[in-house]
Amino acid sequence: MSTFAFGTYRISDYNPQHLSALKEAIKSGIRMIDTSSNYMDGGAERAIALAFREFDENVKQSIEIISKFGYIQGENLQKHHETPIEEAVAYDESRYHSISKSFLQDQLGKSLSRLEMNTLDCYLIHNPEYYLLDAIKRGIDKDTRLDEMYRRIYEAFIGLETEVKNKRIRAYGISSNSFSKPHNSDEFLPYEDLITLAENAAEALGHKTHSFTTIELPINLLEQEGLKCASWAKSNGLRVLANRPLNAQYNGFMYRLADYDESHEYYHHFNELMEVCDNEMLRPLYNLLEQLDENKHKFGWIGDYESFLFSQIIPHMKTTLEVIDEQNRETMLNFIDLFLQEYKKMVAYECSKATRRVLKDFFAECYTSMQECALKFLMQKEEIDFILVGMRKPSYVHEIISL
Repeated sequence: MSTFAFGTYRISDYNPQHLSALKEAIKSGIRMIDTSSNYMDGGAERAIALAFREFDENVKQSIEIISKFGYIQGENLQKHHETPIEEAVAYDESRYHSISKSFLQDQLGKSLSRLEMNTLDCYLIHNPEYYLLDAIKRGIDKDTRLDEMYRRIYEAFIGLETEVKNKRIRAYGISSNSFSKPHNSDEFLPYEDLITLAENAAEALGHKTHSFTTIELPINLLEQEGLKCASWAKSNGLRVLANRPLNAQYNGFMYRLADYDESHEYYHHFNELMEVCDNEMLRPLYNLLEQLDENKHKFGWIGDYESFLFSQIIPHMKTTLEVIDEQNRETMLNFIDLFLQEYKKMVAYECSKATRRVLKDFFAECYTSMQECALKFLMQKEEIDFILVGMRKPSYVHEIISL
């Protein structure tokens, strides 16, 4: 039966609630924390270090820290534009990727510094298939791109085996979304030869055995293709970490496999803000609030709302508030903050109702919350060793630990 690990995607060292959640998880018995150099541009790793400062050495030694490298974002992207990183491929303007040995060495050093550690328990190549996605866009034929993919992974394994020898890491592996793709998909990353690549890399450095121990991939109630890779991994002595247990893709749409309660404070804050905005100066904001209220049930999943919030809602509000003085603007921001907190709860509630309707066949025998049913599905899979769950609040930690 699998157990839970703390996933730090979107965990920030500037958020006290995130730090409290990390500390609560450690106190509650979580024995693995999964992070990455690009999570919050290093903020997740710094948060782990801050949380660890409150515990003695015995507790720290009992918790395995896993980090990853590969993404070129944020600060790394700025440096890449000044001094190009080796073998980098572009996904979009804000996201590049490389698994070169030089980038590995650089990122590992920075991760160890942020984590305030000398040795990392396990270091993963993070989504190496970005090379495949780039090669597909450039029209490179399948055999050629797979040969180059294997070469890049082999060279990365050489780098990782070297880091094992240098005692900066104890083991390594690969985290890949493409492990969960169907075998006939162009984006599928074949995994059957990875053990051989690791053995060859270890042999090239004179190691008696390789230190390739871990794979990580998306597996959830809706996306079960990854169980084939998990079975292969277990039969070859690797351990399996399942990520995205509650954020699932189905028929081209994303769903959050969780139930949320309706906000009891929403209409109070909505009406209060509408009343304040009912004047000519703030009419654009008044109209926006009306539209938001009318459309709170139309978001596909909570991630759609969060993207819309930062790309559309906040810029629009910011422009509207420029017409009022600083003191009144501060007051308005307090009203808006309270409203947006409750609005997000309403969107989550509406999304969970829609998810229940659309996925009724998957949850036909689910008599508890969707998240409990989805997690228990994974807990019962012998192929899975750890389930990575985002726990950004202490209450989330308690909910997960109770399972």
